[in-house]
Amino acid sequence: MAKDEKPAAADAVAVPAKKSKKLLIIIITVLVLVLGLVGAGAFFLLKTAPQYDEGSDGAVESAKPAKKRAERDGPPIYVTLDAFTVNLIPENGDQFLQLILSAEVNDQATGEHIKAYMPKLRNDLTLLLSSKKASELINTEGKERLALEIKKQMNTVLEPASKEKTHGAPIREVLFTSFIIQ
Repeated sequence: MAKDEKPAAADAVAVPAKKSKKLLIIIITVLVLVLGLVGAGAFFLLKTAPQYDEGSDGAVESAKPAKKRAERDGPPIYVTLDAFTVNLIPENGDQFLQLILSAEVNDQATGEHIKAYMPKLRNDLTLLLSSKKASELINTEGKERLALEIKKQMNTVLEPASKEKTHGAPIREVLFTSFIIQ
């Protein structure tokens, strides 16, 4: 009988081990399913709703905002103007300014718009530049102030209504590629 008791004791130990493995597999499976459902629910709840045209019945998505964002996120578009050479207001004898600048524009159409208005732009910028003194333009602050004045003047010529608004102006920034005072 002693031999019969040993196998019974071994079976008693083996049965709970099988139950614990099955229980562990069931718990892991349930956890994976619950986490999957929570993740899917969070995805659908946090997903942004598509933008719809207000004029339609709501079934057609509007592509205009995405197109404008894509244009802004693309590489910058620069238009280089020909060199300006102007006499500055005399302080210590005759002085002149030779300037080459590039304008960052919103889009290619604005670049074509600049070419159409080039005579007016060159005239207004020549008048602006010739009204300066060399001492005003020597330091960095003076150059930055001049760049802002040029930007404002160009935006006024290209889009007269842009004087009041600053966000949608055709010229984003004016950059000096050559700046010589003699």
